[in-house]
Amino acid sequence: MKRILLVEDDPNLGQLLQDYLQLKGKFDVVLCVDGDEGLRAFTKQDFDLCILDVMMPKKDGFTLGKEIRKINDHVPIIFATAKAMMEDKASAYDLGGDDYITKPFRIEELLLRINALLKRVQNKDGMDTGVSQTNFQISEYEFDYTTQLIHFRGQQQKLSTKEAELLKLLCLKKNAVLTREEALLSIWHDDNYFNGRSMDVFLSKLRKYLREDPKVEILNVHGKGYKLLVG
Repeated sequence: MKRILLVEDDPNLGQLLQDYLQLKGKFDVVLCVDGDEGLRAFTKQDFDLCILDVMMPKKDGFTLGKEIRKINDHVPIIFATAKAMMEDKASAYDLGGDDYITKPFRIEELLLRINALLKRVQNKDGMDTGVSQTNFQISEYEFDYTTQLIHFRGQQQKLSTKEAELLKLLCLKKNAVLTREEALLSIWHDDNYFNGRSMDVFLSKLRKYLREDPKVEILNVHGKGYKLLVG
């Protein structure tokens, strides 16, 4: 049974989510009411996924997510908030979050997102079928998707989960076009405007990570998507 850490300061919503996920999703759900309690729970038990409310007393969800990432860089994190501003979504992904859901949301939608993330982790660990390649040569760069590291001339750059997934898609389509829709649906499961803006942020970061080698370039293909060009 997968164990989920749910940190939600609204006791009614928290109890509702815990009961639903345990009944319908068959998960073991540990419910905490603030960020401090959530961090203590995370340090004492192993979790397969975290759901963090952003607006909480004592310690907000973004701060908690950042502290969780220092302990574990792979556990999937879903941020939940009543805000729908683009900067909040960018912050969520920048802190290593894997998904973002805006309140009010349907519990069924949250369950779908949880299952999608857990399946993605399962695929990444090689427990399911799919594209199995995890190591890529990008001119002088070496990219290890499993450890989420780029190696270059004795230096290494750690990637967030979203950055690693996006770079893997670009590598699999090296010197060919990766359509914008394909990337958004594969990683974010939704090609809406906000997710598109978030992806643009990650592409800018990947360009910065790969800028030391003039033979490597991530191009915008107008009206289509992107191309990882390797000379």
